[in-house]
Amino acid sequence: MSEIRPGLHRYVAPLGERFVALYLFIGTDAALLFDTGVRDSVTGTLLPALAADGIDPSSIRWAINSHCDFDHTGGNGALRDAIPGVTLLAHGLDRALTEDVELLIAERYGEFAAVDGFDDPPATTAAVRADSDLVALDGELRGGEEFDLGGRSVRVVHVPGHSPGHLALWDEHNKALAISDAVLGRTVPTASGAPAFPPTYRDTDDYLQTIAKVRGFDADLLLTAHYPVYEGKAVAEFLDDSEHYVAEVDGAILAALDTAAEPASTLTVIRAAGAALGPWAAAALDYSIFPVTGNLERLRDRGIVRELMRDGRRHWELAR
Repeated sequence: MSEIRPGLHRYVAPLGERFVALYLFIGTDAALLFDTGVRDSVTGTLLPALAADGIDPSSIRWAINSHCDFDHTGGNGALRDAIPGVTLLAHGLDRALTEDVELLIAERYGEFAAVDGFDDPPATTAAVRADSDLVALDGELRGGEEFDLGGRSVRVVHVPGHSPGHLALWDEHNKALAISDAVLGRTVPTASGAPAFPPTYRDTDDYLQTIAKVRGFDADLLLTAHYPVYEGKAVAEFLDDSEHYVAEVDGAILAALDTAAEPASTLTVIRAAGAALGPWAAAALDYSIFPVTGNLERLRDRGIVRELMRDGRRHWELAR
């Protein structure tokens, strides 16, 4: 049975060596789904699980994408095929990338290709296309909206940092906050709990503000997409760990730049920092470009480091 609290269901779908969790909030009048995973998350996991739980799929009136990443939106088309009347929603800041996989690949996953020399390998990009079934949304959210499910409601919360339009859902009835990828600990795990790759927050100040906002809910349950369900004191421990990691990234960056003989590219900074950033193999370590860039930009804005362009690539040095 997928019910983890009254009217709150968690469906865990495979995602390569990892998993993605979808959440269903059920009231007396309607249900709301948070995230759709990839195409097979809907067809291979969600729909069979709903049948096993005796839940009519047509009771799902709304589906909200937490953010634009394909493993949270790729099932949108399959869900609409199964439930033609469902209303698909996301934050306005993430809407364009939620509706167009090529734009998602170019602007989000390809952000660092030209200026930093980092991009997904072709096989990863092909998998994004193959697993994504994106369709036009029915509307957009800003945060603060309340969805009346009948006998209970859930509230939308804007929690940027991982993406500009990232959303969470607050379930007051269960003191549960569904955050998807809004807070990311110190490593994204495999399904077995082993370190897979770095926490890919992008805008550091927004991310830290989101951690503070999440902490302010004093949630009894913290519902993530790729981590366990955190309950009780484990909620604060996860948030503390996530906040501490940001400070550790700053320390790793400054140590790498302090020993650099000349301005260093972003990838050079990452590779010089190495294990100080986390316990990943070389290919996974390079994905630190997301948090490292966010921290470098924040350090630049505070006058601690300088950004330079050399041969079309960003380089960094301490502002001595």
